Amino acid sequence: MQQIKALTAQPWIWSFIGALLVWLVTIIFTGGYGAGGMITAALSLAVFMVIAGIGQMFVITLGPGNVDLSLPANIGLASAIAMKVMDGQDNMIAIGLLAALASGAAIGVANYLLIWALRIPPIIATLSASFIIQSIDISFGRGLQIKPPPGFAAFTNVQILGIPLLAILTAAFTLGAAVALRQMIYGRSVLAIGQNIRAAWLAGVHVGWVRFLTYTLSGTLAGLNGALLAGYFRGANVDIGDEYLLASIAVVVIGGTSVAGGKANVPGVWGAALFIVLLLTMLNTFGVSAGIRLLLTGLIIVGVITVAGGQKSPT
Repeated sequence: MQQIKALTAQPWIWSFIGALLVWLVTIIFTGGYGAGGMITAALSLAVFMVIAGIGQMFVITLGPGNVDLSLPANIGLASAIAMKVMDGQDNMIAIGLLAALASGAAIGVANYLLIWALRIPPIIATLSASFIIQSIDISFGRGLQIKPPPGFAAFTNVQILGIPLLAILTAAFTLGAAVALRQMIYGRSVLAIGQNIRAAWLAGVHVGWVRFLTYTLSGTLAGLNGALLAGYFRGANVDIGDEYLLASIAVVVIGGTSVAGGKANVPGVWGAALFIVLLLTMLNTFGVSAGIRLLLTGLIIVGVITVAGGQKSPT
């Protein structure tokens, strides 16, 4: 009983419980048909939310007002750059991935420089940057018809015993992110800044440097996401990252990270991503129209964020 109580006290567990309940409701409705396939599909799609969500989580953990709104545009541009550089050739996969990572990192650096140099709130800086990135993406990637190299497309869809390889690799990455957050100086510095930025500075934390690294990390992960999405969906698209604006914030907050900063929760990002993907699957299975599906999903996400946003991190 004590162990169950301790487990339910963990904020991340509720996102997994929500995902499980949605899955159960769906398979009851279908009479158990496609239960395993639904989990495989959910894991495949959740990967992209998790990658974007981890970067967003570190940014949000820095404290109130910190958020990266340039993610959708960043993802779209990186998908186009990756496909353009790879040019459908397997021997260019590594260079294409590096190009996407470099593009995302450059956008992350630019975001921080806007915040630092112009002293404007991150929400304004990253939103402004997104408009500039979108303009570049439209001129560079609009109408791009290059397909991913066969090897790269195959890699993004590989499964091991019904579990997507990308999900396994992303799980390993999130484990590393959790260790970094709790055990490394960088992660502890992010938490300290989010709890009290002045106290962190007085304690010797290099606040500017940590914020710079965090926005760069978020941008780099968005670049990686863009390349992987292009491989998974067989091509780049200007709008390929649009759904990851609200989703990247939702998975962070639903997963137990405080919007007040100073409190991050890595496992919850996975649970929240699975919850959102399975929720969309359930509504689709029930035959809910696209408009109503988007409305209900948005209301549920906003409702959870509103409730979760009231939780303040300890100081």
